[in-house]
Amino acid sequence: MSINQNTAGSIVVTPVCDAIGADVICGDVKKMTPTVFHQLQQAFHQYLVIRIRGQQLNIEQLLNFGRWFGTLSRGAPVHIGQKPRDEQYPELAIISNVIENGLAIGGLGDGEAVWHTDSSFNDIPPSLSVLYSVEIPPAGGDTGFANMYTALDALPKALRNEIGGRTIKHDKRFTSGGQLRPGFQADQDLQDSPGPSHPIIRKHPDTGRDALYLGRRPCAYVNGLSLTDSEALLDTLWSYATREEFTWHHQWRLGDILIWDNRCTMHRRDAIDPQTRRIMHRTQCHGTAVISGM
Repeated sequence: MSINQNTAGSIVVTPVCDAIGADVICGDVKKMTPTVFHQLQQAFHQYLVIRIRGQQLNIEQLLNFGRWFGTLSRGAPVHIGQKPRDEQYPELAIISNVIENGLAIGGLGDGEAVWHTDSSFNDIPPSLSVLYSVEIPPAGGDTGFANMYTALDALPKALRNEIGGRTIKHDKRFTSGGQLRPGFQADQDLQDSPGPSHPIIRKHPDTGRDALYLGRRPCAYVNGLSLTDSEALLDTLWSYATREEFTWHHQWRLGDILIWDNRCTMHRRDAIDPQTRRIMHRTQCHGTAVISGM
């Protein structure tokens, strides 16, 4: 996309690499106009992840920005040992390693967050996520993204035919950081574990393109297969999904906003030094039912 004039009502879009992602200069997002948002949305569909730097937003302003993209959804369930959600802002999720009065103020802690798609454990997963950096450590916590359109296109024809029409059960017991959610049991057979099933090949409702839709590797199960065969098939699919040529890794600055499409990307996070602090604010938009692709 080449909207590159520094004039009123235009934005500047610069791809960050060949695989996925773009930097967008669009001014203060608190002053968003319909014209600018239309261009921003075009960039979003083309590059799947967009980065807007140098913003200053309180919680209300972040949520208002998120509402440009759709109706906001309630934040994901908190994990055991996490501070209860502030019901003044039910659409806000705090992603943090900070502990106050013995409780985590947010989710995911300071360990690695494995490759995943946000909230695929929901019957109707969110369409997109908006993440804003409030406090960042001097190093660590980088976020990687992978393009699931190109990952699907790279599959050998026989493998693509093999997964056509198949579904994966998306386990809902654990966060992407490995924390057990309240009310669930850790030691449960994958074939009987709780969670919805979604097509492995998903059609994007806006672009019409097909993408791999894997959720996350731990505790996933391909319906209708033995556990052994399911594990083997998933290992093969993941060997394509996270290839370096399909990925980009973002290094955070204070005031960064990242918006990514959960329907055609995956992401991960590097570990953080537990002696440092990291606080991020996230909101998500309601999605639509997952439609099977070809």
